[in-house]
Amino acid sequence: MELALTAEEQQAAERLVALALAEDLGTAGDITSRALIAESRQGTVNVVVRRAGIVAGLPVGEIVLRQLDGAAIFQKHVSDGAKVDSGTIVASARGAWRPLLAAERTVLNFLMHLGGIATRTRQFVDAVAGTKAVILDTRKTLPGWRMLEKYAVRAGGGTNHRIGLFDGCLIKDNHLAAWSEDHPRDSITGAIAAARQATPVGIPIEIEVDTLEQLREALLGRADIVLLDNMDAATIGKAVGVRDRLAPHVLLEASGGVTLENVGPIAAAGVDRISVGAITHSAPALDMAFDWSGVRREQS
Repeated sequence: MELALTAEEQQAAERLVALALAEDLGTAGDITSRALIAESRQGTVNVVVRRAGIVAGLPVGEIVLRQLDGAAIFQKHVSDGAKVDSGTIVASARGAWRPLLAAERTVLNFLMHLGGIATRTRQFVDAVAGTKAVILDTRKTLPGWRMLEKYAVRAGGGTNHRIGLFDGCLIKDNHLAAWSEDHPRDSITGAIAAARQATPVGIPIEIEVDTLEQLREALLGRADIVLLDNMDAATIGKAVGVRDRLAPHVLLEASGGVTLENVGPIAAAGVDRISVGAITHSAPALDMAFDWSGVRREQS
């Protein structure tokens, strides 16, 4: 099934594209193209990948073009999530030169950034192949870009974690530090119970731990998911053993310091989930370009 933007992602894309075009065009518009290119000029441009990777963001590129020229035609040659080689034409656009030129940088900014995230995500997904672990994203995203960056993670074969603070309960170390000042005797079990009582039904209660003793308390406190923070693969293996003995139904998530070099051993240790901030905050852009394939003067 072809990957598609959700309604919320579509709305986020429309807003972000409008902001991007506003900052690029200002109030004067593209003064260079207006000075040099006749309004009647028509042409075709190919969007070409310059480095092998995973494509993401083509629907957003179409939104950019549509906001500038409703008559332009945007044709996708591959689907988001496709693995492509260098030199692949992933899309073409045909229409008036002025809006095509105005769209160029904004289209590429979206496609290169989102393609970079999808590509880095796929590298992590491939690195854990053969294990039960899934690769999750985090909230370490650019302000305003979260919905689209999480879309790109899915294009790369990853899985979305909570979108924000509003749709998931994750008790972290700072929450526990504040809670334990007033509840020193039951900081973990009490915090889980309080969170469950106040959280809407259907939202799992997740808690972060950084020691095996804290893990035991979290399991006895009936957490749904336990996040193992900055544990190496050997310690994670021990944590999996503890979970299997005390509460085999609880999911274990590894996070913190996860790299392409150590994600394989972490997954092999038996965790269910691995969250990786680097797939969004540190993914290098996927190099892409506009290749112009000729112009013609519109017949009057």
